Amino acid sequence: MSYQKFAYLYDTLMQDAPYDQWLDFFEQVLEKFHHHPRSILDVGCGTGAISIPLAQKGLQVIGVDLSEDMLAVAQHKSQEAGVSVHWVHQDMTQLSLPSTVDTILCFCDSINYILEEKLILATFQNIYNHLEEGGLFLFDCHSLFKMEHIYAQNTYGVLDAPLTYLWQCYYDQEEQVVDHELSFFVQQSDGKYERFDEFHQQKAYHEEKLKEMLLQVGFEILQVSADFTHDIPVESSERLFFVAKK
Repeated sequence: MSYQKFAYLYDTLMQDAPYDQWLDFFEQVLEKFHHHPRSILDVGCGTGAISIPLAQKGLQVIGVDLSEDMLAVAQHKSQEAGVSVHWVHQDMTQLSLPSTVDTILCFCDSINYILEEKLILATFQNIYNHLEEGGLFLFDCHSLFKMEHIYAQNTYGVLDAPLTYLWQCYYDQEEQVVDHELSFFVQQSDGKYERFDEFHQQKAYHEEKLKEMLLQVGFEILQVSADFTHDIPVESSERLFFVAKK
């Protein structure tokens, strides 16, 4: 997964993404569990679509991402917004920061990009270590149902100047991994199109396996819900949300 040129198109491609729903869900969790954050670590922060609005609320925010290009876009956006976010280039599976925070987020299915259970466990352990006692960890992930029935063997595309793309998905049933093959055609100033390709992989994890690993590193699981609600997941749920406490 490179995210190089992709990083500079990411916000255009994600302009319809439900970031407001992630933020609303976060606020609802704070109210439900009487949590009053001061410092937030946004893991897998991308271009800052979650980090920057939280910083605008006056919270101390650290944004961590594996992609330097994503962080460069995030830095530019935070400067334009007039807010301060501490951007850090790190792999979440090897997270190492000099201080702890009271709240950690990992939204936008970032967890699905970790392809090995042992690395999920390492990530959960790192997050636990970076949380203050009583701190909350919130994350979401694509469900097994979404991987098997929505992404699997499907093709998506948009034909729209100046950006056209083709997105093909291939699902490995045995490994429970989706290969995302993306081809982008970006219109240049002379009217011609430049093509570039991206290859991403995401792995599905059973709800019970994720709960087992959270408990293994010491978390208390406060809630598992589905699709931006506080409802218990059902078989057809597409996105799972976890709230855990140290």
